[in-house]
Amino acid sequence: MTLIQHYIPAVLFLIFSMICWGSWANTQKMAAKAWRFELFYFDFVWGLLLTAIVAAFTLGSFGPDGRSFLEDIHQADTASIAYAFAGGVVWNLGTFLLVAAMAIAGMSVGFPIGGGLAWVLGIIVNFFIAGSQGNNIVLLFLGVAFIVAAIIFCMFAYKKLATGQKGTTSKGIIVSLLAGVTIAFFYGLVVKSLDPAYVSGGSGNLTPFTGVFFFTIGAVISTPFFNLFVMKHPVHGDVVSYKEYFKGDLKTHFTGVLGGIIWMSGMVISFMSVPKAGPTISYALTNGAPVVAMFWGVFVWKEFRTAPRGTNKLLTAMFALFILGLVLITFSKA
Repeated sequence: MTLIQHYIPAVLFLIFSMICWGSWANTQKMAAKAWRFELFYFDFVWGLLLTAIVAAFTLGSFGPDGRSFLEDIHQADTASIAYAFAGGVVWNLGTFLLVAAMAIAGMSVGFPIGGGLAWVLGIIVNFFIAGSQGNNIVLLFLGVAFIVAAIIFCMFAYKKLATGQKGTTSKGIIVSLLAGVTIAFFYGLVVKSLDPAYVSGGSGNLTPFTGVFFFTIGAVISTPFFNLFVMKHPVHGDVVSYKEYFKGDLKTHFTGVLGGIIWMSGMVISFMSVPKAGPTISYALTNGAPVVAMFWGVFVWKEFRTAPRGTNKLLTAMFALFILGLVLITFSKA
């Protein structure tokens, strides 16, 4: 298999992973014009599975850095597989709630609250699981504090934008919070499935590619249970029939699959970088996704073109704090 062997390239790959995790939600927004989020999610999961399989049989099977994917499958123990599988189930529930929150209250509320909370809690969880791993704790958590502040400014900016528009329902906020709390714990579970030779804090015997594969299997298998339940008991809108899924055109289905490909590409790259960056740094950098989503909203979707005065100052502060936090987290390993 192929892994990243140097710290600076690992950080750069993690930043790319962060971009992926902050960009996939655009596909849900594109599909939402004529497609319920429950139907979108089925295609999203197929994109996850496709990417995980391709990665396992390419980057996970060729290269000088340890066992190939099939070799690793043969020696994998039940506990390691269970950790990775559980990580997939937990992540899937959280992400499904996040997509639901965006459908209820919009990307402007769902992603900053849900993704931001998951980010902060996840860093803390992974820190306690894997320890400091030689990181400068002061710089690490100072960087975290700056990024938390950036997320807060992000939320304030969106709040100003929403002034005079349709209000945010409490249901959307609650679902966002539930999504964040749930997502925060998936990364630590997957790390637990990995061989400690590849990642600090690992207690299993899987390589990163095999861990990601079983994580994806957990997500795929759990999707019908979560999705069909919500389709019958919707958190937003009317009841949805599974028959509606087969009425979608090729473009609509591909949009969902593309979302899954984007997200899983970030996941694969993240775990390729974990051996050098460590799980705490990896999670901290990749989960800047809420701010990346803000970038899309501001500069691509032009969501703030009608925002009131003072909003640009909040946005400027948000981006500045994010950059400062990113720099501090990066150098906490130096």
